[in-house]
Parts: sequence; structure tokens; C-alpha cells
Amino acid sequence: MNTRERIKAVEIAGVSKAYGHFQALQPVSFDIYENEFFTMLGPSGCGKTTLLRMIAGFEQPTSGEIRLRGADIQGLPPHKRRVNTVFQNYALFPHMTLEQNIAFGLENLGWEKERRLSRVADMMRLVHMEKFAGRRPQQLSGGQKQRIALARALAPEPEVLLLDEPLSALDLKLRQAMRDELRNLQRQTGITFVFVTHDQEEALDMSDRICVLGDGQVQQLGTPADIYEEPSNRFVADFIGETNFLDAEVLSVEGDNATVSIPLGMTISAPQKHVASAARAVLSIRPEKISLPAQAGQISVGGRIVSANYLGGFTHYVVEAGQTRLRVSKRNSQSRSGMFEVGQPIQVSFAAESARVLGA
Repeated sequence: MNTRERIKAVEIAGVSKAYGHFQALQPVSFDIYENEFFTMLGPSGCGKTTLLRMIAGFEQPTSGEIRLRGADIQGLPPHKRRVNTVFQNYALFPHMTLEQNIAFGLENLGWEKERRLSRVADMMRLVHMEKFAGRRPQQLSGGQKQRIALARALAPEPEVLLLDEPLSALDLKLRQAMRDELRNLQRQTGITFVFVTHDQEEALDMSDRICVLGDGQVQQLGTPADIYEEPSNRFVADFIGETNFLDAEVLSVEGDNATVSIPLGMTISAPQKHVASAARAVLSIRPEKISLPAQAGQISVGGRIVSANYLGGFTHYVVEAGQTRLRVSKRNSQSRSGMFEVGQPIQVSFAAESARVLGA
């Protein structure tokens, strides 16, 4: 994505938040672009929901500025911002029909009846709920409530839609289906979506860009592929997906590569991020980057399979190589003949360029 030519929908400029002596969010700065599906991802307590609430106007920054389409919105109450929020619990009015729920905000904005009815009908069609217009929220499934909450938030044509972990209350199958629906809605409407989640798979699946937050700071900002394939530090590599960490001693650094000594009894040169010569570091290798059995031309090591977990499309193995245990993820073939048994001796391998040397 070429962000240089994009219009900035939201600008976060040196924004921090403190509650007394507790610093919930360190000063952070980044831009969110128009018509972007932007995700703030991180563990509980990292500051992502606090930041979302400050964009919405439910919290005020301790320092810094938040700008919406270039205008400082500091001090503006939530209803004066062209921003709407979809909450985790949907917050639908139980005594109103679905149509009335969607129309409520439009009435408060003073929309004329004809325009309001037309917009409600458009929103019901957009979320494929037109047959349920006269029902009340308690007559709906979780996924249907989610659709109506989205329709209500989208109806006033906000410039930015904020989504605070909206899929967390749904079961796995429904969460997966709703991911596609959310992404399609964002593309159809062209509205900037700012999505908050702690679920890495959701973030990787839906986002144009991801902001990884940890310890109240921005740890990395980039596309899903950037974040997963090129983690900037150990925190990001550990939080996004699974990885193997091997203690490494940095022998030398030359440009983008570092030569390190690792516990597998070898020295290798691999891409590095923010490490220095003679420093302690870790070598990060994703389980799916390790070949089982070993492939020619790769760095190979002998070991023994100590566990095998069959998960349908993949089998996850743990291979013990000396004092080191490596997690290996292998896609299953059409038959079970290619699977390996616990206790079986095996050679595994990986390409040096698929590993990353990260600061410890």
C-alpha cells in the first residue's frame, strides 16, 4: 500500500494517557489513512482500548493531539465527532425493533423522515437483515446482533468506524464468517475501520495495516506480511503467531545480516533486526519454516520427535535436538502415510534467510 498519497483520516500525535501515577499509554504517534482497515493489536492492558476510546471522545489524552481529517478534535464530545463505535456487547436497545435501533441515531441528528427511512432500508440490505426489520434484539443470534450493531453505526455515514473487539463474544465458526463480512463491509462503504483486538489471526486476516502495541508503546507498525515475516523485536515475534527462540551470541553484524552462534552447535548468518556485535540476541524461526524431513541445501540438524499433535490440515511436532526443542508445523498430505511417529529419529532443516536475529 502506498500510504504517501493517501489522505490521513486519523492522526495520533504524541498521545499519552495516565491515570494518576499509572501510565496506561506512553506517547505514541502514527497515522491512519482514509479507506483503510487498520488494526490495533496487543495483549490485555497494552493501551489499545484506551487509545480507541480517546479517538471516540470517551477519554481525553493526558498529552498530545488527535486529529480527524486534519482537524484537532481535542475536547469535542463524542456526538460532535464524525466517528462511531461498535462495542463488544453491541449495546442495542432491547425495547426497539431493529429498524428503530438503526434509525435512532439518525433521528437525533435531525434527518428528515423520508431520508431516514431510505437510509435504514439501505443499511438493512447492506447487512442482509431486511427480512428481520420488525424483530427485537432478543430474537436474534449473536451474529445477527453484530450485523445490526454495524448497520446502526454505519447509518450516519461516519468518517471513521471504531470496533472494540466486536467478535470476541461469538463462537469460532461465526467469528470466521464475520471476518469476511466486516472486510466486505469496509470495502463496500469505503469508510475507515479502526479495529481493536488481541486475536492475532483476526488482525492478520482482515487488516491493511497493523499497529502492534505492548507495554503502552507502539512495538511495530506495518502490513500483516511485514509484521509476521519481519518482526522488529522479540515481543512482536512472540505475540504474532508461534516461533522458536534460540539463544544466540552475536559474533558480527554486517549490514542487514548477523553471524551468530546458537545452541544447535553451529554458527549461521541470518537477517537481523536491531542487534549489535558481541550482544546477546535470539534467533527466531517460525515452525512452518522448518522442513521435516530435512531438505537439501538447508541448515540441517538431527533429532527425535517427542510429540505430534494432529490438527487436520497440519500436524504440529516437537523435535528434540540435543538440549533444544524445536516446534515444527507440517502441512498434511492427502493420506496419512507421510506422518511421523513419536520417538522416531529425524533430520530437520531450515534456510538461514527464513530465520531472524532479534535483540534479546
